[in-house]
Amino acid sequence: MVDPLSISAVSGVLGAVSSSMAGEAGKWAWEAFGGLVQRATGRQILAPAGATEREAVARLLVEGARNDPAQARALAAWMSGVPSGLPFGNSSGHPGDPGGADAVPRLLPASTRYFTDRKGPLAALDKEGGRKPDGRPRQALLHGPDGIGTSAVAIHWGSREAARFPDGQLYADLRAAGPQDAADPATVLRRFLHRLGVPAEHVPATVEDRADLFGALLATRRLLVVLDHAHSAAQLRPLLTSAAGVFTVITARRPLAGLDAVNIPVGPLADKDARRLLTEVAGKHAVTAARAALPGVLERCAGYPFALRTAAPGLAEAALAGPGAALAGPGGVGRPADPAEAAAEDRYRRLPPDAALAYRRCSLRPWPGLTARVAAAATGLAEPDAAAALTELADAGLLETAVDGRYHYRPVVRRHAEALAVREDGLAACAAAVTRTVETLLRLAVAADYTALPQRWHLGPLYAVLGPNGHPDEAQALAALGAELPNLVEAVRTAEEFAAPELVCQLVEALWAVQLKAGRHDELLPALRAGARAATAAGTAPRVAGRMHGQLALALVELQEYREAERHLLLAAEAEEKDGHLRGQATAVESLGLLRLRQWRYAEALDCFDGALGLLGGVGPEGDGSADLPRARALLSRHRGRALRGLGRFDQARAALEEAVAFFRGTGEGYNTARALTDLAQALIEQGHGARALPLLDEAGTLLERQGARFHLAPLAVLRSLCVNGTV
Repeated sequence: MVDPLSISAVSGVLGAVSSSMAGEAGKWAWEAFGGLVQRATGRQILAPAGATEREAVARLLVEGARNDPAQARALAAWMSGVPSGLPFGNSSGHPGDPGGADAVPRLLPASTRYFTDRKGPLAALDKEGGRKPDGRPRQALLHGPDGIGTSAVAIHWGSREAARFPDGQLYADLRAAGPQDAADPATVLRRFLHRLGVPAEHVPATVEDRADLFGALLATRRLLVVLDHAHSAAQLRPLLTSAAGVFTVITARRPLAGLDAVNIPVGPLADKDARRLLTEVAGKHAVTAARAALPGVLERCAGYPFALRTAAPGLAEAALAGPGAALAGPGGVGRPADPAEAAAEDRYRRLPPDAALAYRRCSLRPWPGLTARVAAAATGLAEPDAAAALTELADAGLLETAVDGRYHYRPVVRRHAEALAVREDGLAACAAAVTRTVETLLRLAVAADYTALPQRWHLGPLYAVLGPNGHPDEAQALAALGAELPNLVEAVRTAEEFAAPELVCQLVEALWAVQLKAGRHDELLPALRAGARAATAAGTAPRVAGRMHGQLALALVELQEYREAERHLLLAAEAEEKDGHLRGQATAVESLGLLRLRQWRYAEALDCFDGALGLLGGVGPEGDGSADLPRARALLSRHRGRALRGLGRFDQARAALEEAVAFFRGTGEGYNTARALTDLAQALIEQGHGARALPLLDEAGTLLERQGARFHLAPLAVLRSLCVNGTV
């Protein structure tokens, strides 16, 4: 039996807490553990980085507990209470299943009804997928050009062989929007972990920790992982596992250097199989009616399944139209040589005007999820007409439909549509379409951000124009921001490419509520980095620059990139000081204090918070930001309470936290009331007043549910369990 107060047990839980800091429970637990260390040792101990430093801290705690019964009780309470709220809370220090991690994911998309031939690739998958475990990972790479059907082979095989994998199937499209149109592995891992039963608040912050947890959860499972449209071996590496029961099937346009997998080429369909697929999709009557032109259609499609499927509606239409109907668009000079692009060209020439316009204009950026609103902005059509055009494009096989009902292009189709837009509409019209789309997304984000977090001070000019508009409450506004987040990140990237730093900053400003309340820092990071780059552009107001550096810094803190975070906080403070904006300078200093809390530098954190209060004291009655001073001071009271609690000065901590609670209750600001109540409850528990803390935790939970801020609920469960012990 493992001694719960052994060095290895304490070090293991400390490692678990460190890996859980993407969630509020982990961040809370890390900060609280730091306070326990300070009080137990009587001196400042910096937050450990790495296993060796964690073991050294664990040794100090265990030795102190052996010499002091009070410390032993406090540490025992911690060890018994905290693991119940964290994903890896076992005494061995090895990751274990989080609550609900027996989930069986079924993420594989539906297989196509009409699947022809592919006996060779399917047999190769049978061989690798059925290979007995011998220490080598089971991995296969299906590769071939766009439109050749690699995805269809992977999905068809996975659907056919589902019984081999009783623990489920994971699927990710790795060509999603991101740098170079490649999905970020950290984002993919977050989705996989969630589908495996890991709550959002327990997903680790770093890609390394996510990969470790992913590997641990898959170690004893029989599961299929399909990684579609891979970009590179580097992108894949965090997503691969050597677990004996896992088979990973990858698709890509070419063999990937550095990937240790069985290479399975996927080539064109033979003529007889191409004819069979065309007959199955278009119908026997249509193929018979078009038999004179069929050799030309087959030649143009060159055995590419996508091209054949795209050509099939034309055959059916020609059969209905009767003899003499055209089967394809113009050939000859200028016709795409790629069969997939040629098929898109044929289908495009049959589109009605609105659908053709949407086909061209929506392709000008790689929007992750096309909606009627986005299409209306790009085309100038009314939203109902834009929605009808998108539906028509999907019916024609020129757009793919996601599970959430949004649309996106295949890369080869988007390339074709984008070239058409430049050629037929001209660069000026294309630029105007993109600008309208970005501005539409900005207005959507500003209105939702304002509603989701109305109390903060805003910089963007649209906030005064739009106000909290279009959403009934904060939770729905936050949900709308979260749903549109991939498009918003792409909008930031677009504005940067268009050399519009002011637009970049306005978009990033409008991401603050989703950054604060939803915690999707890895997804936001490309946009926030663009904001920091825009802050250095000539003409960017220092106040705006300060906000951009500050937003990036807070995300970096959450992702545990502390050194870079500190650099951006200092840049934020410098910009605000240059502007003479004391309110903004105080915010930057306050944020530096929050970083110090994360580093267990409680005395320095308290100095930062006191320094921020001093800066606020310099704002006169008519000064810039004076109207926000009471709220700013209340936030600092809450943070001062956290620092004082870490230093063991509980009476002062409670006074500061009670002041914050009173203010936020009085203003009806539910989110910050809940956060201050949580901190006050912890201070009471640490003084042995668990019974007094429980009603505060209940009130905080109700408020957070009402706000839609579920990301912050996890610490409440941990604190409730600690109430039983009366101390931490």
